[in-house]
Amino acid sequence: MKEISLHLLDLGINSIEANAKNIKINIVEDSSLDILEISIQDDGCGMEPNLMESVTNPFFSTRNTRQIGLGIPLTKSTAIHCDGKFNINSEKGRGTTVTFSFKNSHIDRPPLGNIGETIITLINCNSNVHIKYEHLYNGVKFIFDTLEIKKSLGNVNINEPEVLVWICEYINENIAAIRKIG
Repeated sequence: MKEISLHLLDLGINSIEANAKNIKINIVEDSSLDILEISIQDDGCGMEPNLMESVTNPFFSTRNTRQIGLGIPLTKSTAIHCDGKFNINSEKGRGTTVTFSFKNSHIDRPPLGNIGETIITLINCNSNVHIKYEHLYNGVKFIFDTLEIKKSLGNVNINEPEVLVWICEYINENIAAIRKIG
């Protein structure tokens, strides 16, 4: 995957397929520590310990449509290749948390990509899932929360094309803004 946002999209879709009602995505960029850390946490069905060990194997998939699952193995491989770390914690019936990091200045670290597009794609996959996105850049924080947006929208559906376009632009503009401030 050429962008970190695509890794997040894959993990977010995994969360939705695991019947998560809440997905929390955190990105922390710290220039002084030269680190980019990402976590995605859900309250989906979770995994048994033996399944959790298998998901980092590219020749394993829980999907019936194919025999391989490359999303999690590629995320792990990319993070480790870029002097980072990868960790997955899961508890059956309680949810899963995937955390991975990169040395921010590593020459092979993928770019962040279009986070706005990733979030609206996840919203379109299941608009009933609560998505909270927090991005911390050198101490400056931006938070996006679908619950707050839905409150503001009233009777307007969050999946309306005009709303999704606005959400995408809003997220990307605020990420750019915190990078200028931080």
